Amino acid sequence: MSALFSPLSLKNLTLANRVVVSPMCQYSAVDGTATDWHLGHHAAFAVSGPGLVLLEATHVSAVGRITPGCLGLYSDDNERALARIIKLYRDYGGSPVGIQLAHAGRKASVDVPWVGGKPLAADRAWPTVAPSALAFDDGWQVPAALDEAGIKLVKQQFVEATKRAARLGFDVVELHGAHGYLMSTFLSPLSNTRTDGYGGSRDKRMRFSLEIFEAVRQVWPADRPLGLRVSGSDFVEGGWTPDDTVVFAGELKRLGCDFIDVSGGGVSPKQQIPLGPGYQVPFAEKVRRATGLTTMAVGMITEPHQAEAIVASGQADLVALARAFLRNPRWVWDAADALGGEAFCPPQYLRGRAARHAARA
Repeated sequence: MSALFSPLSLKNLTLANRVVVSPMCQYSAVDGTATDWHLGHHAAFAVSGPGLVLLEATHVSAVGRITPGCLGLYSDDNERALARIIKLYRDYGGSPVGIQLAHAGRKASVDVPWVGGKPLAADRAWPTVAPSALAFDDGWQVPAALDEAGIKLVKQQFVEATKRAARLGFDVVELHGAHGYLMSTFLSPLSNTRTDGYGGSRDKRMRFSLEIFEAVRQVWPADRPLGLRVSGSDFVEGGWTPDDTVVFAGELKRLGCDFIDVSGGGVSPKQQIPLGPGYQVPFAEKVRRATGLTTMAVGMITEPHQAEAIVASGQADLVALARAFLRNPRWVWDAADALGGEAFCPPQYLRGRAARHAARA
């Protein structure tokens, strides 16, 4: 039996397989509100059988958005628009759906990638925040260092967005603690130079993210899975390390974390990333073996047999794909064919699946 197509239970949720559609920003929202683009984008995934779909980074405040086109869950309009996507999955899909809640921190207030992704001009920009008043790079806005009131506000924004996600009926929440966004910058010594209770030692740098996780855990339904994405490494000397990630994961597990999604990089433009197939899988494997926490691997996982080997060998419990799904939303069907697995297919598309099987017979 294929390991990739074996079920996995998280709290009350059973995933039909170990394939996850990774959060992928579409930069197509208006004032944080999803548009018809998002509905069409998710229609492709809803009917193609992944074990879990995670919506793109969805921001807990307007100033926490990466770009003016990023999704939010901080207003009633935001919430109503996401209800359409939930209904799409419930009416036609075979996959549970989760949401990634985020705050971009000092990497907020930039333009969409296809026009350069650079910091917005002054007439379009908004103020950014971070643990310390350190710009991401030359030419970037210098963020305001969050004071105690600002930290309290951000925590509450995560709590309120989580309440909205629960009300909408999302199956899973993942908090975004990676890629140089706000939580990640508190964790990394490269971006956190505070001398108060939220900076200095690793324990103090972890405090902000752990407090947010704990606050969210209290309002997210106890029977629904809650996890966090973390950068396994900053890929910069003197930055956050895989060993740090193991300690952080252990603390998350103690607080009731159900899974951890291990990515990497993004906190510094000086990063040196050794790109290659599955280049971040060792981070997930290290966390899984050290903590026993359900672990998701991500990063240039593109081929069915590659994904199968990651799960079958115990390197990770789940594999998350992004660009591979943009190229081929039916990736799960192809993987099922290659590995002898079963995947959900809506009745409207059964002729296409049957024809493919007949052609291979």
